[in-house]
Amino acid sequence: MALWSLLSTLVWSPGSVLLMLVLLLRLSVWFWHESRLWDLQQCSTDLTGKTVVVTGANSGIGKAVSQELARRGARVILACRNRERGQQALSEIQVVSKGNCLLLGQVDLSSMASIRSFVRWLLQESPEIHLLVNNAAICGIPKTLTPEGLDFTFATNYVGPFLLTNLLQGALQRAGSARVVNVSSSRHAHGYVDEKHLTGAGKPLAFNKNYDCSKLLLTSFTGELARRLQGTGVTVNSVEPGVVYTEIMKRFSWPYRCCFWLSSIFCKNVKQGAIPVLYLSLAKELDGVSGKHFSSSCMITLPAKTARDPQVAQRLWDATVQLTNLEKMD
Repeated sequence: MALWSLLSTLVWSPGSVLLMLVLLLRLSVWFWHESRLWDLQQCSTDLTGKTVVVTGANSGIGKAVSQELARRGARVILACRNRERGQQALSEIQVVSKGNCLLLGQVDLSSMASIRSFVRWLLQESPEIHLLVNNAAICGIPKTLTPEGLDFTFATNYVGPFLLTNLLQGALQRAGSARVVNVSSSRHAHGYVDEKHLTGAGKPLAFNKNYDCSKLLLTSFTGELARRLQGTGVTVNSVEPGVVYTEIMKRFSWPYRCCFWLSSIFCKNVKQGAIPVLYLSLAKELDGVSGKHFSSSCMITLPAKTARDPQVAQRLWDATVQLTNLEKMD
């Protein structure tokens, strides 16, 4: 009797009750996210014989996306900055997906020289690219210039994808039918366009505002590139994965990381965050759909007004072409 009384006290103690409530809340949030997601298992798309490139594939959403694409038979190029972490991810994906068609390519998206070197290697390996997922991104880094004179955050999140995608235009068009998926963020709506930010100048940016602005630029680029590629067989769309608990906060100070961890109960897990990206990559009903922006629930939605402004997009395009010396297609 005494033992039963002790167990009852432990079970119904304030701490235990709080823990149970947290677990129930977490389970409810998980089911809520699941109910709003596209059913990946109902998609029969087979990627055998297709070549795909995923940037930032060594962790988080990029790794989950690469794993699913490899499972469907694709030849997946893992484009990673860190070779050691990329190799580890490749080995893990091979085991889970039982895919043998995996290649690791080292590329630093903040470096135009690294991107050009990567593209030269990639085109020798794969003259045709059927899917390009521009997933790699960073946040939490204050204004820092790269050796090439670019702002590190803008270079990684916008200039790098811009240059990489344009240098791969020929390979994408040779595939006959290809897709480009740009992973944006709901935070893009809080950004604004100032081309001088690309080189670390322009209007002063508040904390982490460079992330918001860089995602706005990427979303604007999506629409402009889609317009330029009309009739080529290449479609370009952007998507918001939602708030996902990944390593993207690792560069923030510990108080911010702690807050993110505490709020993680309301976040999607990595597999859930990968679903919207996989929808744009695999869904047959999106054949021919281009220049659209998708929400985290896989619905077409309007991006921020600035991202839809054709004059802003043209001005931004011209500035980035000049900055990247894009005519030098070596």
